[in-house]
Order: sequence, then C-alpha cells, then structure tokens
Amino acid sequence: MPECVRLNIWHMSTATYQSTGFGIPRLRVMRVITRMNIGGPAVQVSALMRGLDSERFDHRLIAGLVGAGEADYLDQRAPDLPVQRLDGLGRAVRPTDDVRCLLELAAAMRRFRPHIVHTHTAKAGALGRAAAVLARVPSRVHTFHGHLLHGYFSPAKTRVVVQAERRLAALSDKLVAVGSRVRDDLVAAGIGKANQFTVVPPGTRLASAPEPAEARRLLGLPQGCPVVAYVGRITGIKRPDRFLAVAREVRHAVPGVHFVVCGSGDFQPDPEVITDLGDSLHLLGWRADVETVYAAADLVLLTSDNEGMPVSLIEAGLAGLPAVATNVGSVAEVVQDGTTGLLAGLSSGELARHTVTLLRDGELRREMGTQARMFTTQRFGEERLVADTQALYTSIAVARGWWPAPRSKGEHC
Repeated sequence: MPECVRLNIWHMSTATYQSTGFGIPRLRVMRVITRMNIGGPAVQVSALMRGLDSERFDHRLIAGLVGAGEADYLDQRAPDLPVQRLDGLGRAVRPTDDVRCLLELAAAMRRFRPHIVHTHTAKAGALGRAAAVLARVPSRVHTFHGHLLHGYFSPAKTRVVVQAERRLAALSDKLVAVGSRVRDDLVAAGIGKANQFTVVPPGTRLASAPEPAEARRLLGLPQGCPVVAYVGRITGIKRPDRFLAVAREVRHAVPGVHFVVCGSGDFQPDPEVITDLGDSLHLLGWRADVETVYAAADLVLLTSDNEGMPVSLIEAGLAGLPAVATNVGSVAEVVQDGTTGLLAGLSSGELARHTVTLLRDGELRREMGTQARMFTTQRFGEERLVADTQALYTSIAVARGWWPAPRSKGEHC
C-alpha cells in the first residue's frame, strides 16, 4: 500500500477501517496489579479500564486479593469491573505461591497474547514483568505510583529493593511515574533511565456530594463546628500517630474542632490518645461515599512520611477543600503551597500550626479551596489520564510498527 494511502487511513474512524478492510488491529493490553484495595492505584486502574477506547484497545485486568483489614475497591466502588483474580498475587511474599503465580500469569499472557503488559505496584511489577518475559510479550510497561525508597524498609532491605527494581527496569520498555519528583528520585537511585520515563499524573473524579449540612448529618457530626478530615489507609507510612499528635495540638488551640478519619489499616492507636480526643475523633472505617466525607469537612490533613501523588488530596481539591500536608514525594505537585493549601516538614507542631491558621481564617480557607478546585479539575481529570495513557500506548504501537504513524497536518498524497 502506498505510504500516503496508509497515512490517510490513520485519520478515518475505526468503523471506516473495518468497512474498508484496511483496519488496524486493536491493541491488546494486559494490566496487572497486586491488589485493588481502596487507594490511588486502584482508582487509576479503574479509570483506565473504563476509559480506554474499546474500538482501539482490548484489555484485561488481573489482580490479587486484598489483605485482612483492607477494603476492596472493586466491591465497594466498581463491582461491575471485570477482573481475573490470582490468589498468589496479593501483597504477602511467599516464594512457593509467588512461583505458582508467576507461571499462572505467564499462561494467562500466552492465552491472551497481549501486545503490552502494563503492571502497577511493586509485587505485580516484579511478577508481571518476569511473566511477560517468559511469555515473550513484545512490550512491558510499569507504573510507579510512588516508590519504596524512603520510610518502608531498613537501609539493607532498601538496597535489595533498589537492586531488584534496577533489574526490572532493564526489562521494561517504558516506565511511568505519577509525578516528576517520583521520577527524579527513581532515576537518582539508578532505577531506569530518564528517557524510559513518562510522567502521567493521576486522574479521577468525584461523585455528586450532598450539601455540607446533610453530609454532617449522615456522618453523625455536629453542625457549625470546624471539621478536619483524613481519607486513606491507616498504616505506618501514613503516620497516623502523627495525625493524632496534630489533632491533640489543634484541639487545644481550637477547642470545638472535630476530626474525621475515613479508612482502615493495621495501625493500632495509643488508647490514651484516643481517650484524650474523646468525641472529637470520628473513626468511620472505609466508606464508598468519600464525597460525603469531603463535603462535611473544612480541610484535609495528610501526615505521611512518604507518598507518590496522593489521590486523596486530588479528591479533596476537586471537592474545593484546601490541604495541610507533609511535603514528601510528589505532594507539592498536587498542593500548591500558599495557594491551594499549606505544606510542612515532618514536624507535628508545624502541621498543627498550619491547620490552626486555616481553621481560624475562613476567608483564606475558602479562597484556597476555590483555587484547589480550579487547579485539580484542570490537571487531574480522568479524561486527561486516559488521553495520556492512550498516547503512550499509541507511541509504542507506532514504534513497533503495529500501527501506522499519524500523518502531520497539511501532509497530502
């Protein structure tokens, strides 16, 4: 076929390809994630599974089982999303189960014959990319929703993780980072090369929320009091102990404040601290209607030691809430310090002072909330996430010769 004819076909709809017989094949993508627990990676995977153009992409999702004490995103927020579950793909590392899972993944890939295997989160990234090599999948992509370089392991174990990720990066065609800081940290650690990386920020949306007064009624909160919210896993790296320390300090400065925690995890709080906070602390557990929590709040508080790009802060911005957060990972790419919220170091005292500042200054709080909604709506929408990912897959398909290169404007036969 003459090149000019082939390039013109690129601009026709998929329906036209099929009717003329000059169709390009649908790109087959297998997506593998360790588990679909409620959190940023599950939100992103769900958006991609729903949003990718089905006329151009045929995709499958494989996920492990969530752990004890974790809520399943698919059960609570996406029960209709098709998924193949593999028991051994969960978070726990068990050599015998992991080898079995590796072989099951490779078998699934041979059956589906994907052009691209795209892995998410650490364990799925290791097993999924290794299985893709065994199954001779042409292209391998991995998304870093954060990294394990700080705050997770001892220095010795971190070195082992870094060495493993370096080897896995060498098996990858493309690496995706959710933020520039995440990418830079990984490259500095020797994990992948700068030209392997594409930065694709998260994208999400919020369901319609009730009015604030109704949201507080639904959550059992008093009307007219200031409310500080946290949404996410309650586990060590998120530093719930620091959140409680901040809450105690803020309560002394703003006696009527209430704190809402939406989430669950393996952290066991100090009973003395819980007793001291009394009925000002509301532990909601996991809720599917996070929009209700944001609607009831005046601001959100994040106290983590390490983050990728937290979707909870994006959701808060979409809800028009300012944030007080530790300046870790790519948080500063979500919260514009002094404009959409206030960033701090790891000191509970500094976090408490920022929280008190926003609680006492309603005008500043509302202005930051307005700016947060504008910024997050423009930068972190689902449509942008899907478009960026489709562009990445298209670039791979063109480079591999599976799809023709798009014709530039003004080019004619």
